[in-house]
Amino acid sequence: MSYFEMTNGEGSYNKRVIFEDINFTIEKGEIFTILGSNGIGKTTLLKSLLGIKRLDKGEVFINGENMKNLSYKDISKTMAYVPQVHSYTFPFKVIDVVVMGRSPHINMIDTPEEKDIKIAEKSLKQMGIYHLKEKEYSYLSGGEVQLVFLARALTQEANILVLDEPTSHLDFGNQIRFLRTIDKLSKDELSIIMTSHYPDHCFISSDKVAIMQNKKFIDIGTPDDVVTPENLNEVYNLDIKLVKLDNGRKICVWE
Repeated sequence: MSYFEMTNGEGSYNKRVIFEDINFTIEKGEIFTILGSNGIGKTTLLKSLLGIKRLDKGEVFINGENMKNLSYKDISKTMAYVPQVHSYTFPFKVIDVVVMGRSPHINMIDTPEEKDIKIAEKSLKQMGIYHLKEKEYSYLSGGEVQLVFLARALTQEANILVLDEPTSHLDFGNQIRFLRTIDKLSKDELSIIMTSHYPDHCFISSDKVAIMQNKKFIDIGTPDDVVTPENLNEVYNLDIKLVKLDNGRKICVWE
């Protein structure tokens, strides 16, 4: 029994089928990356995995339990989501935003306790942004805001982290630091599902990769098996080649 599974998944947006016949499994501690061009349906797929959007067909199972049988609060205790775009609602301090990750564990009439604050502070340190704790998050850069919401997801203490283009607003240094953090989290048996536009990143921090094209996964497997010139050329319509570095890691180049 896999820890997370989607079987025969099909979903639509504005009555148009966006993805169909999606099947995959993830074990505890695995990092699963979904590659694909803009507008292919990756975000819609992630929202369906989380139960935010209802599947037209198919099932999602978490640790053997059908998601349809779980309450939203139960799902929130198991899965944490970081979307691509964040809207600024109120001028909260960074620590306040991160503590919001404790909401699945707190009753509506209760307030966060000292232990909740400590968990939030630990998450800020994990993401390397503890120094921003008292800053107003609406004045931060886009990359800093992304790290704040990643910290909030960690504060949720879910077993599965779902990230939509998590490195898209980060500078090069923070991209690498984030990927290293993801690796550390996976070693603590946190399962991670993320979308990406950076095939190179799959060789840094992925156990399993899927390429989404024409509503389906055209390939799924290990980075070495899936991130190939043939697959990348089909998706991005570029003459892409793979070059192996001295340390053995592959990178993508194009002519």
